[in-house]
Amino acid sequence: MKKKILLTDYAWPDLALEYQRIEAAGHVLINTHKAHPPAEVITALCAEHRPQAIMTCWGIVNAQAIAHCENLEIVARVGVGLDNIDRQAAAAHGAIVTNVPDYCVEDVSDHAVALLLSWARGIVDNDREVKAGIWDPSRAKPHRMRALTIGIAGYGRIGKLTADKLRGFGCSLLAFGRTRAADHPGDVEWVDFDTLLARSDAVIVLLPLGPETRYLFKSNAFARMKPGSVLINVSRGPLVNNEDLIAALEQNRPGFAALDVVDGEPSPPAFVTQHPRVIATPHIAFSSAASVEELRLRSVEEVIRVLAGEPPRNLCPPP
Repeated sequence: MKKKILLTDYAWPDLALEYQRIEAAGHVLINTHKAHPPAEVITALCAEHRPQAIMTCWGIVNAQAIAHCENLEIVARVGVGLDNIDRQAAAAHGAIVTNVPDYCVEDVSDHAVALLLSWARGIVDNDREVKAGIWDPSRAKPHRMRALTIGIAGYGRIGKLTADKLRGFGCSLLAFGRTRAADHPGDVEWVDFDTLLARSDAVIVLLPLGPETRYLFKSNAFARMKPGSVLINVSRGPLVNNEDLIAALEQNRPGFAALDVVDGEPSPPAFVTQHPRVIATPHIAFSSAASVEELRLRSVEEVIRVLAGEPPRNLCPPP
């Protein structure tokens, strides 16, 4: 039976792959927005089309949207994090929630290391000075990577691969997570959150966003960080309190921030992104041609699989 699939938003140039796969399966793809639409727009689309499946990249799929879809079977996150989907409402409505948990592990870990290197070697600051007409090597203050202690907050798939990539630089490695990793190697020291902050020259944030981690990085956490250290966030913007971060940068705890995600995106506050001690990229850590193609293909195939009555491969039950 032909079913309707609503795609709330997407982050690539076209939907040729999605249309081809969905139409070949005998279903209909509905999409009216590329950019991140407000929650009320998504709710209105659900009320208008009453789809059997919802695919969402960053769009908010809340209880109001789900309530309009009487025969909803699946809400598929076209990505990893699930903070934009009301999983409790979906379950109460008889729909399952899925994601693609491991498509961008290589890419996000690459980006975390790239931001770390940009800070450690002063790449961005020195590039800005050269473009401003300043050629003065005596002003540079790069760090030797081998001398650094790197704290990884969130030691899941991406955290473990980030540690693997940093071993080649000879850094000391600390790890913190919601659950102690039983399989962490002996050269990665498992510590509590306060110890990670106090001992790390760089803190790489890879935690999921949830009620217990929202604004985990706020004034009291920043006060425990080493002077001149760097905070690197490649996970979710609301893990970090923007106002507290900027105030902390003025106190040199941390001394810098490298952010691929910022609370308030896709229109993050300029007082964060334009701060001279902030390196910012526009939520692209997940992105490469290979990872985006894998994400699109696996997301579509999961929806088609569930609509055909088959079990999902990446079921995400309510928290």
